[in-house]
Amino acid sequence: MYKERVTWVHHWGDKTFSFRTTRNQAFRFNAGEFAMIGLEADGKKILRAYSVASAPWEEHTEWLSVKVQDGELTSKLQHLKEGDEVIMMPKCTGTLRNEALTPGGTLWMLATGTGLAPFMSLIRDIDTLEQWDKINIVHSVRERHELAYYEQLNTNFADNPDIYPMVARVLTYRPIVTGEGDERITNRLWRERLPVKSSDKVMICGNMRFNEDMIKWCEHMGMKEGTLKNPGEYVIERAFIDPST
Repeated sequence: MYKERVTWVHHWGDKTFSFRTTRNQAFRFNAGEFAMIGLEADGKKILRAYSVASAPWEEHTEWLSVKVQDGELTSKLQHLKEGDEVIMMPKCTGTLRNEALTPGGTLWMLATGTGLAPFMSLIRDIDTLEQWDKINIVHSVRERHELAYYEQLNTNFADNPDIYPMVARVLTYRPIVTGEGDERITNRLWRERLPVKSSDKVMICGNMRFNEDMIKWCEHMGMKEGTLKNPGEYVIERAFIDPST
């Protein structure tokens, strides 16, 4: 188990926030994976699965979290400030990996809420940027202030000259705000208002209902779910953790 210090906290609104921590040199992960992180409180360790939002090459780790007032972990985690300590298990895993998809062509990353986190890691990953001809990130939220990382995605990370040219070449960002009347991702797909073809590849990360609805749509399109052993046309993070905790 690693103990890391919080170095940055940003609240997107009253429902979500991001934070960064120091990174143990021994901590290794692949873009799209998650780790068990949390706090020591009242004499016990409280850990939950969180997708890493930072890229594997960065010297810090970054995380995107919901705020739940009665959640065992998030009720405390949302009050983090610089200098606080979090705990982290060293092993990372997950199914949202480039290697789980048949390579080449167009990749769609479809997310609701904090499901954007693994895609933030992937879109800054050099291997990801080199593998796909085009990458579309579609992020659906209820309220506009929940569009975490809007500026970075909308400008292709113009504030980072090391990756900006590569990101700008492949990325199309499509924010959706359902509270302002925007149509949900699944409705757009069934009504053919998102140009996803059966030959494209799809990564899915969101709430349980969204994930289930997306599986139905992908199977309707004749897509096969991919794994690291048997790559396919779509992948979904199946390690579901109740966001109320």
